[in-house]
Amino acid sequence: MDTSINPDRIKALLQNDNEQRYKYLLKEVTKNEKIWILTDEHGCVMLNTDSEDCVPVWPNKEFAELWATDDWQTCEPQAINLKKWHAKWTDGLADDELAIAVFPVPEQDGLVVYPDELDYQLEQYRTKKA
Repeated sequence: MDTSINPDRIKALLQNDNEQRYKYLLKEVTKNEKIWILTDEHGCVMLNTDSEDCVPVWPNKEFAELWATDDWQTCEPQAINLKKWHAKWTDGLADDELAIAVFPVPEQDGLVVYPDELDYQLEQYRTKKA
């Protein structure tokens, strides 16, 4: 079940720094059991930061949609079940030597982490909240 986020809450979260958005992503992804990416006709979209090729991820559909502008306007948000993320995406991204841009927002690429780091943090957050 998807529940929409209040527009005022979205605006407030967009003002957070990278670390605050990372913590929000950990909370939301573990609560909802899904993580969001953007896809186009070629698959998952990529983001190039100063030092890494990354797959951007978001905690909610609304934030992924906000990123789908300009060159990415034809992209669609896609949810990935957290079990599938753990089982396939973490190793697949690592094998392809890709990093993850956590919760990028306009004007900021987000915190860059490696797939195993995100996996570990999600697991830590889940067990801490259990």
